[in-house]
Amino acid sequence: MKIVALSGSVVGSKTRTMIDEVVKQLHDYDADTEVTLLDLAEYDITFSDGRQFIEYSGDTGYVAQTLMAADAIVIGTPVFQASIPGTLKNIFDLLPVQAFENKVVSIVVTAGSPKHYLVAEQQLKPILSYMKAQLVQTYVFAEEKDFHQKQIANDDLIFRVQRLVEDTHLLTRTVQAMRQEADDAYGF
Repeated sequence: MKIVALSGSVVGSKTRTMIDEVVKQLHDYDADTEVTLLDLAEYDITFSDGRQFIEYSGDTGYVAQTLMAADAIVIGTPVFQASIPGTLKNIFDLLPVQAFENKVVSIVVTAGSPKHYLVAEQQLKPILSYMKAQLVQTYVFAEEKDFHQKQIANDDLIFRVQRLVEDTHLLTRTVQAMRQEADDAYGF
């Protein structure tokens, strides 16, 4: 199983802190899972210009192709101006419309205020559904008070990440089994 943990911003530390916890828990849950961390702050991503994702080279091509090769993706995003960051939206724009078909996608959101809780529901989930993702319905939301000195300071948050990892694995295995059953029905 290939899982990509995507930190969807080029600034701030909370989203990366959360994604680091996701990666740790993914390894703890199943050491055989191939986990790739993509932190957009570490890559030089060009703006989408309408090309097919395979036509991009460098960091942009690597990030797009890594996402396309994944069985599951955990997207970490901060909330900026009551929305997802443009860097994350650009990643979606680089990919084809059905990029997440037969892929499981789960979400981790960080925000400075509890007022931004529904950004994932109203903005991120519709985009992912449009791109045909199999969504883990519950997501992890963390706010300013959950962190202290770039560390998670809320044990409940760690438990919620653990549950998200379990749900992501379970749904991914289920989707893979459904795809295998459909493929086997063709008989060739």
